[in-house]
Amino acid sequence: MKTDIKAVGTELYFIPAPMRVPLKFGNEVMEAVTCARAKVTVEDADGKQASGWGETPLSVGWTWPGSKLTFDFRDKKMQEFCEVIAKSLSSFECSGHPMEVGHEFMEKELDKLLAGFNSDLTENMPHLCALVCLSAFDLALHDAYGNLNEVAVYDTYNSKYMNHDLSYYLTPAADSAVSFVGKYPCDFFVEDVPSKLPVWHLVGGKDLLTKSELTGSEPKDGYPVILEDWIEIDGLNCLKIKLVGNDLEADYQRLVAIGKMAEEHNVDWLSTDFNCMVTDPEYVNEILDRLVIENPDVFRRILYVEQPFPYDLEENQIDVHSVSARKPLFMDESAHDWKFVKLGRKLGWTGVALKVCKTQTGALLSMCWAKAHGMTLMVQDLTNPMLAIIPHALLAAYSGTIMGVECNAMQFYPASSIIEEKIHPHLYARRNGIVDFSSLSGSGFGYRVDEISRELPDSACKY
Repeated sequence: MKTDIKAVGTELYFIPAPMRVPLKFGNEVMEAVTCARAKVTVEDADGKQASGWGETPLSVGWTWPGSKLTFDFRDKKMQEFCEVIAKSLSSFECSGHPMEVGHEFMEKELDKLLAGFNSDLTENMPHLCALVCLSAFDLALHDAYGNLNEVAVYDTYNSKYMNHDLSYYLTPAADSAVSFVGKYPCDFFVEDVPSKLPVWHLVGGKDLLTKSELTGSEPKDGYPVILEDWIEIDGLNCLKIKLVGNDLEADYQRLVAIGKMAEEHNVDWLSTDFNCMVTDPEYVNEILDRLVIENPDVFRRILYVEQPFPYDLEENQIDVHSVSARKPLFMDESAHDWKFVKLGRKLGWTGVALKVCKTQTGALLSMCWAKAHGMTLMVQDLTNPMLAIIPHALLAAYSGTIMGVECNAMQFYPASSIIEEKIHPHLYARRNGIVDFSSLSGSGFGYRVDEISRELPDSACKY
């Protein structure tokens, strides 16, 4: 097509984001994160050029868990792999819509780059790390394409701009009557796209619940510290609860304590996140069944259960029908792409938690496959600050989720987004239980990046 583009240049920046309070992922506690911000310049067949931006937190605790390597070492290696991608993409000989270029890069380049990178490491960097690193560039491709064509990104996912329909990418489940012939991502978007969504608050494993837990060492920066205050100030109605997944009694008591608080403060919805630490469905079933008997109000508030079981779905093909018979069960870390969603559905998973940090291209393909097969969706946060929150919120708005969107950067590093907040004041602060992104406008993702006066650090690389 005349609108086809290819990448002709990349720039990469790393922005540190220290956390005001620690965030616990499974057995790991994070106190800071590095955000990778990528700029990609694209060119069409006529030589016209435009640039776009993408950003993602390099969340080491989430992408590379259970490692004997230090946090700083893993963080440095993820930064180095971002540089590898920047060099490779700048000379990647593929043109088309960003869905086509992004898909081609994931299919033909990413694993090859990762294999070469891992050959110098004593412990392999996981594929999930590679996807997260790539996501900043993939998002920037989509943004640049919209900017080049002077249209919003989500107005390009159709036959006018894409060379291939979804049957080029996706294969239906054998037991379904689904066909992707003649279908495009736009066919799976909601009809009335909202500019406001109910927002989920993350209750981390180390988060304080009440004043009685205060020690006096908490940050005094004007933001809430305890869950009770967050609920009241932000008007929260949805709480996502991090659990440890390997201490049943502790998980049950944590869930009950937060559930009771939800009752007291009229919070309607809860979800549970076991962080991939569970190996037997009976662990989750026992907690849910005990709630039914001992705390039925808490059980009723649980909207869904998120990713109790190990990341690697192919290596851990656990039949989870017994869990999803009790509550909707959502894949997260193990849903790397639509093929894993397909396998997950066969094993009994009923929903998918999408994340743009696993690429915009991959998230849209997973969304289309899941919705076509009657699976429910959520869009989950990776504690996205600054520009990273914008594609995240838009994906939730266009996809249609079981309930709103998770946004928790304002809990852990609100100061990181103060500059962006001046342009999008209701996106970086949750009020009355919602997040509002009506300030987004213009082409691409609507970042309005020219109005954001952020001074970036020196570029890590330019190609």
